[in-house]
Amino acid sequence: MLQLLCQIDAADPAAWREMFDDDAENRAQAGLTLLQMWSDADTPSHVVLLFQVNDRGRAQAWLDRSAGFGRPVAAHFLKTA
Repeated sequence: MLQLLCQIDAADPAAWREMFDDDAENRAQAGLTLLQMWSDADTPSHVVLLFQVNDRGRAQAWLDRSAGFGRPVAAHFLKTA
């Protein structure tokens, strides 16, 4: 099973969340299922997302298009060790 871990620094967390929520259909078409979303307890603008990945190529294409919704994103594809 492949997963995707993304870390984003959202300057305006509420506005970023609205853009993220509006993108749900694109994520589904990319074969991504959101498993968990966290925000840093001390820095709420730091968001961490965990997705299940059904198709790495489509997931990478989504990442390339989305690019953190205008914010820098660190993304890592992970597999169970």
